[in-house]
Amino acid sequence: MATQDVAVAAGHDRPAESGSTANAIPPGKKINDLSIQIATVNGSGSQSANSVLLRSIFGMGIPVSGKNLFPSNIAGLPTWYTIRASKDGYVARKKEIDVVIAMNAETAQEDVKSLRAGAAAIYEESYQLSQLRDDVAFYPVPFDKLIAGVCPEAKLRKLVKNMIYVGVAAWLLEMPLTVVEPALRKQFAKKQKAADLNWGAVQAGFEYAQTNFTKKDPFVLEPMNETAGKIIIDGNAAAGLGCVFAGCTVVMWYPITPSTSLVEAFIDYAKKFRIEADGKATFAIVQAEDELAAIGGVLGAGWAGARAMTATSGPGISLMAEFSGLGYYAELPGVIFDVQRGGPSTGMPTRNQQADLLACSFLSHGDTKHVLLIPGSVKECYEMAIAAFDLAEVLQTPIFVMSDLDLGMNNWMSEPFVYPEKPMDRGRVLTAEQLTELGGFARYKDTDGSGIGSRTLPGTNHPQAAYFTRGTSHNEKTAYSERPDDYINNVERLNRKWETARTLVPRPEVVQTGKAKVGLIAFGSTDFALRESRDQVRNEYGLETDYLRLKAFPFTRETVDFIAAHDRVYVVEQNRDAQMLSLLKLDIPAELIVKLRSIRHFSGIPIDARSITDELVMQEGL
Repeated sequence: MATQDVAVAAGHDRPAESGSTANAIPPGKKINDLSIQIATVNGSGSQSANSVLLRSIFGMGIPVSGKNLFPSNIAGLPTWYTIRASKDGYVARKKEIDVVIAMNAETAQEDVKSLRAGAAAIYEESYQLSQLRDDVAFYPVPFDKLIAGVCPEAKLRKLVKNMIYVGVAAWLLEMPLTVVEPALRKQFAKKQKAADLNWGAVQAGFEYAQTNFTKKDPFVLEPMNETAGKIIIDGNAAAGLGCVFAGCTVVMWYPITPSTSLVEAFIDYAKKFRIEADGKATFAIVQAEDELAAIGGVLGAGWAGARAMTATSGPGISLMAEFSGLGYYAELPGVIFDVQRGGPSTGMPTRNQQADLLACSFLSHGDTKHVLLIPGSVKECYEMAIAAFDLAEVLQTPIFVMSDLDLGMNNWMSEPFVYPEKPMDRGRVLTAEQLTELGGFARYKDTDGSGIGSRTLPGTNHPQAAYFTRGTSHNEKTAYSERPDDYINNVERLNRKWETARTLVPRPEVVQTGKAKVGLIAFGSTDFALRESRDQVRNEYGLETDYLRLKAFPFTRETVDFIAAHDRVYVVEQNRDAQMLSLLKLDIPAELIVKLRSIRHFSGIPIDARSITDELVMQEGL
């Protein structure tokens, strides 16, 4: 059964609760446990203000994450940015909003109506929202009046005005300005004048709130020490950095949301780390005319010996089917990053889903199976980017890295990344000397039962080094053949290579209590909400669960053993058709299939823990 969201068109999930007395403060403070939603207009310049607020909380040592919910078309449409601060380290989207900053007249009333009782609302005073609820703490702010006194240039006021709500929020949450100013000046590190102007707006907001408001809500922030040594980064930037350290030298791509920033990050890092002393670049970036050309170029570069990649999303994956089949059958290395978004077709370009699993697993026609790597954090986006290039060359096949919009484009806290010390693994590439010792080679011959043949690179100085790369049926020596035995031998060998891949892909993370009858399986960005949900069902319902986080397809032995060890196993994923559940059913022993259950979330809004918990306890009958 699918979890469902209420009023998702406006970025909200739960209808307003009522019944509290006007502006009453719930008993006690709620310290370092809140969700802030900033409702603005696309193109209004709120990104800098939101980033300053996020980094200020991070600077207080409080675990924090930030998510942007923005429209896919033109400026002027509603956009929401959500900041989650949690003393317990929870970073998934929180279903309930505790503090709303309403800066968009079009959505302000609905933003306030969607709040739960006891929440707080900072808003432009002309919206006159206080009559809507008697159980929300209201803080009306004359933004236009305040910014006029701070910013003399009228044309800049629209952009600087957003910093006023940073100051108001700082007062409301008892956040000292001594942590806000460093975050702001880092945001405008190369623009001193802009930094000073925006800092003046923050101070104006803080002073206005301090002078005119009495705090009527329980939400406060207090310093912690849980972010020391950590970084904030998005998954696309992390993956781009990983590609640089993996030795990628060729990028063929066609821009598409939400993958574009991955390549842009690679370009920025490559310009910093891949320029020789004479100023020459040691990498090639080609913006192709479409996704077909992009993957074709990647496979061509891989055949030539370069480490090559492309980044795309669902619509681009659809266009890459034929070339993906060529890469699989001709056995050409390459890496494809799929930053998944809402589908089908153009779907929802700026919404999150995990709905390309089946498409990428079997992309192409005929009997084709591709290796998928599935990062579950920004750190794994970096690490699996490196691992993908090794696997592509060891297995001589395209490797798909399955990220998603939530992981790729949003801000996440992370441990610093580790510089790779392991040498690159180029796989079975024969040199001229090795060819002489062998007396030649058959490109597609399995010599050890792994299903992996040996290859040579163009330019190898040996008379037997050359071979013909073809996507048509061929024998061990690459010659065209439609003989049944040649075809069967070839595709069976590819299946043996698939089984070899099972031993090489990242193994799942398994968290077991030793006494749970219920198991949970998740992957990718769903991991954050799933971990929080496990705590909820334990603390609220007394239900112990074990957890397996998948990191790759094909599945490893740990996955089969985990399912076998539990009475019921719930597969939690962000798509309508339970695609990961389908892959598991195809791969595990038939007698285990009856144990599998499904929890799905597919509104396009990133999954939250409460939705998982509610669905799980309903299916368990608790």
